[in-house]
Amino acid sequence: MGNMENIEYECPHKVAIPPTKPFLQSLMTTLKETFFPDDPFRQFQGQPGSRKLVLGLQYFVPILEWAPRYTFDSFKADLVAGITIASLAVPQGISYAQLASLPPIIGLYSSFVPPLVYAMLGSSRDLAVGTVAVASLLISTMLGKEVSPTEHTREYVQLVFTSTFFAGVFQASLGFLRLGFVVDFLSHATIVGFMGGAATVVCLQQLKGMLGLVHFTHATDLVSVMRSVITQVHEWRWESGVMGCCFLVFLLLTRYFSKKRPAFFWVNAMAPLTSVIFGSVLVYLSHAEKHGVPVIGHLKKGLNPPSIAELAFGSPHLMTAIKVGIITGIIALAEGVAVGRSFATFKNYHIDGNKEMIAFGMMNIAGSCTSCYLTSGPFSRTAVNFNAGCKSAVSNIVMATAVMITLLFLTPLFHYTPLVVLSSIIIAAMLGLIDYEAAIHLYKIDKFDFVVCISSYIGVVFGSVEIGLVTAVVLSLVRVLISVARPRTFALGNIPNSVIYRSMDQYPNATHVPGVLILQIDSPIYFANANYLRERISRWIYEEEDRVKAAGENSLQYIVLDLSAVGSIDTSGISMLEETKKNVDRRGLKLVIANPRSEVIKKLEKSKFIESLGEEWIYLTVGEAVGACNFMLHTYKPNHVEVAFSAQDCNV
Repeated sequence: MGNMENIEYECPHKVAIPPTKPFLQSLMTTLKETFFPDDPFRQFQGQPGSRKLVLGLQYFVPILEWAPRYTFDSFKADLVAGITIASLAVPQGISYAQLASLPPIIGLYSSFVPPLVYAMLGSSRDLAVGTVAVASLLISTMLGKEVSPTEHTREYVQLVFTSTFFAGVFQASLGFLRLGFVVDFLSHATIVGFMGGAATVVCLQQLKGMLGLVHFTHATDLVSVMRSVITQVHEWRWESGVMGCCFLVFLLLTRYFSKKRPAFFWVNAMAPLTSVIFGSVLVYLSHAEKHGVPVIGHLKKGLNPPSIAELAFGSPHLMTAIKVGIITGIIALAEGVAVGRSFATFKNYHIDGNKEMIAFGMMNIAGSCTSCYLTSGPFSRTAVNFNAGCKSAVSNIVMATAVMITLLFLTPLFHYTPLVVLSSIIIAAMLGLIDYEAAIHLYKIDKFDFVVCISSYIGVVFGSVEIGLVTAVVLSLVRVLISVARPRTFALGNIPNSVIYRSMDQYPNATHVPGVLILQIDSPIYFANANYLRERISRWIYEEEDRVKAAGENSLQYIVLDLSAVGSIDTSGISMLEETKKNVDRRGLKLVIANPRSEVIKKLEKSKFIESLGEEWIYLTVGEAVGACNFMLHTYKPNHVEVAFSAQDCNV
């Protein structure tokens, strides 16, 4: 080689390659991290067989775990809370059954059996079980297209029970199979927009009851509803309108008062039942039902009749029932689990999402067999339960007992309840779901989330519930795909007076390292993004070469790839690195790897990429990689200086 001087650079640390695990052990570890991140089996370790049986029963039936510790003081608190939410459950149950185009009595049935099942299987102390408006609307709009609820009432009810059964099966399956992450595809922005849009549609649908209209469109979009209202101006009943507005103002004022004075939460909780009682008395005394004010009419006494025989597994509309069950099941899960977790945070305890899914599924399966339709954990009822001071799920048992007494003895009292009062109750409840403050917050924080939210809202209001939901989910998935297929890459610079290297976009005072381009890849490298990363790295290189040339600095010599944020890599990603190395070599540059993670370095070693790159070009930190590059840059001389590495200290 002529006149050469051998200079040795010793790498301060070496990158270790973890030992290879047996395939089965690696597979079991992956499955455990995927399906059992909370390690539910830990409590069974080291326990005798009898104790494991008890722990297993307590895991699947939580009431067996906390019931032995239940105290009389807790019962007194739950008794008050249960009676309070029962006063809300009765009018809401009747109202939401009307919204679902079901006989009102089914709404009461649905507040009896499901709460009892949840009290045994649920892990939330605060969740109050009952029917929900959005699911009721979905059932009415989606099943109502197949079977008319007025002309073929029995067939429609059978389909509702069947869809509830499949919703329960789907929910319980997600819990048993530990697939709760499926619900996570409904992002917060999606739920805010969808709930707001559904609430708006529900309010629009209540114009039928508020105005005393007999014939009304079955469509849910804004244009169809307003056309139906405007074209029937001559059929508006002023009696219904005045009564509805008065009760709506009363309900909104009680909510406002309770928000301003939380100690008087019971005022808002009792307002719906008060409206029902007062409205019934008013209609009875004035005979308003004879002057255009529709009433509920006869409600039969008695507990839930069995409905197993009513499940329409042989119906020609079975696939529609399954589809409705899955969609409403997901919506109910997303709302119920989110509400339960929110209130659990206030009391500093944890609820198990998979247990909740099992509980929701089992209560809906049981409900479908006992003349109930889909139930979940509505926010309004849970908030009342929480503010009433509930201590456990016993409040649901108390509520169910109160509903049972109503079914056995009090249903005739609801004969004169005006439908306009039910419409007012629904509108008052729905206005609370239009969370415009959350939408404004999304706009300030993340514009794409805001677009998802507004798209969902517009899709529901101007299209249909299905269109809004599909639009929001598709946009959310597109965002996920974009983040996977187009990961972020950063050019790193040196923070002055330190050996720290950070993004120059985030830290403008960070400086370029002469002759060295440091790039950080901020995601795993998969087949979906490998081609993009190859092209993006090439672009970084020629942009840096242009910058160096324009600034008159030393020419670019080294490309350092910081892989600290790359948690995994597949064969396409390895091929991308190999092609990047060839591209760098053709430009007369040298590729350097910094901080490869465990899974990445194992695959690079098995694929012979390390052998191709050279073990001496892989470093533990960006600082060490830059130090080595600077050493070689500063020791290079025209009379040929050969730079050697200590293979002993710098080997991988």
